[in-house]
Amino acid sequence: MTARPLTPPPLQGPTAKGKKYDRQLRLWAASGQQALEDAHVLLLNDGSPGVVGVETLKNLILPGIGSYTIVDGNMVAEKDLGINFFLTDQSLGKSRAEETCKYLTELNPDVKGYPVQKSVRDFLGNAIPSDAPDRPSSLADPNTLDKYSLVLFVASKQNYPLLRLVSSYCATKALPLFYVHSLGLFSHFSTQLPDPFPIVDTHPDPTSTQDLRLLEPWPELQAFAKSKTENLDALSTHDHGHIPCLLLLLRFLTDWRESHDGNLPSEYREKKEFKSFVESKARTDNPEGGEENFDEAAAAILKSLNKPSLPSGLRQVLEDPNSKEPQKDSANFWLVANAIQKFHQTHGALPLPGALPDMKAQSQDYIQLQNIYKAKARHDIEEVTKSVRSTEADLKRQTPVEAKEVESFCKGAAFVKLIKGKPLPLYEPNANAPQISIQNILDDEESLLPIFLAFQAYDLWLQESFNAPPDDDPATSEKEQSALTALKQSAIKIIDLNVASDQAQHADEILPKIEPILEEFVRADGAELHNISALTGGMVAQEVIKVLTKQYIPIDNTCVFDGIASKSAVFRL
Repeated sequence: MTARPLTPPPLQGPTAKGKKYDRQLRLWAASGQQALEDAHVLLLNDGSPGVVGVETLKNLILPGIGSYTIVDGNMVAEKDLGINFFLTDQSLGKSRAEETCKYLTELNPDVKGYPVQKSVRDFLGNAIPSDAPDRPSSLADPNTLDKYSLVLFVASKQNYPLLRLVSSYCATKALPLFYVHSLGLFSHFSTQLPDPFPIVDTHPDPTSTQDLRLLEPWPELQAFAKSKTENLDALSTHDHGHIPCLLLLLRFLTDWRESHDGNLPSEYREKKEFKSFVESKARTDNPEGGEENFDEAAAAILKSLNKPSLPSGLRQVLEDPNSKEPQKDSANFWLVANAIQKFHQTHGALPLPGALPDMKAQSQDYIQLQNIYKAKARHDIEEVTKSVRSTEADLKRQTPVEAKEVESFCKGAAFVKLIKGKPLPLYEPNANAPQISIQNILDDEESLLPIFLAFQAYDLWLQESFNAPPDDDPATSEKEQSALTALKQSAIKIIDLNVASDQAQHADEILPKIEPILEEFVRADGAELHNISALTGGMVAQEVIKVLTKQYIPIDNTCVFDGIASKSAVFRL
């Protein structure tokens, strides 16, 4: 009896989660999605309308943040209904944290939300005593915020006195902190990242990641190039037009060496001459009047014929003391960086990424060439991994660095980024040096730095008026003028702090640039515009995702948005 053929098993399709998050998985892959799902974001949203914080959460919940906590001691009021789209008429008089959390969670049932109906001070409890001086040690409870992955702090009069304390605490705990402020037609946010904050998966432009090693080919690549090009002139038209451009370059570089005393084309003039030499070798007696593979070879010369160098970002990493002498409790990143440093010292180059560009070639030739590059990349990764394991043994580390972490670092080593986290750029009355160059504002009429200075003035005004009795009377022109005068006085203090001694004569030129922004702040009277806060929340969420996934490069460290001109700018302050 003849055996019946078995029915092949069905192809494994994408999971439900894969279908749900398909588009974003293409951006940050499964590792980034897992980092998001493991994260717990804390939103300190007490006092202010808080729409910008809610909109930020919205843009984190949709891609599947693991969980979030909203700390908000306010009850829903009439004014909230016009700007917070996650409240309804039925929410009036109820806890704003609970109502907002209820409607936010409807966006993605996989995300867990936790409302806390407390003021920020009460939530932090004894960690911040009411009479605490402004110093990190005032946070008595060392575990206050430990379960959170990141803190979002929304500006408000009630919260501002706590900002420095939370900032100091987060710096001590290496906990990322975002300070967000949306007011009228303007907004800004600042990031406080741990120092250092390394990023391996920066997602550079694919065209910039190709490391072909044409000037220093290894034996397997040289042998393959020789086998395919030694009888170049005798090849048929079809075969001649399908030699991979990399192999053509290797062949013609050999010819160049023989006629140039063993030297390679290094200067621009020599590369142009070599380009002409390559183009002259193409056959033109064919129907196309030329050969595409030779065009590809000529086009790659200026970009690919460069000696390997150490990129500035990676040099910063390798020169860091954490990289030179990793400790037993060092992050995995520094052990791999130490191994990369040893590899570079030995070979004068970084591990080969192993990626090839598209090129005209016969399939079997391209696959063989691809395998040669991949084999070399695997060999380099194995060498780096062996160095990591040796360091782990020397340090008596119990948990080894995962192989995929070493591989990821090797493939992206040239584009590693190290951000040296700084404290939030807050007003410091006793600062020894200017925080902002006033000259930058004077030289650029369209600079958005005046907006940031105006926000600093507003924050200073909130701080100085914190103990003033509440004033719930309707706004009048007299009250607005009084507030504007006080804001201008605060702005003058900010300007004086930031003007260097050699620029003091220009200080009077700055206030007129800030005054229109202060007038908008007074007009807004602490209110947010939903469209401005929604856009700002999207920008903040984007940066939060970068920080949580440790992919792409987050801003460093302040972003300002002008809703009138629809412009934004990033500053390191």
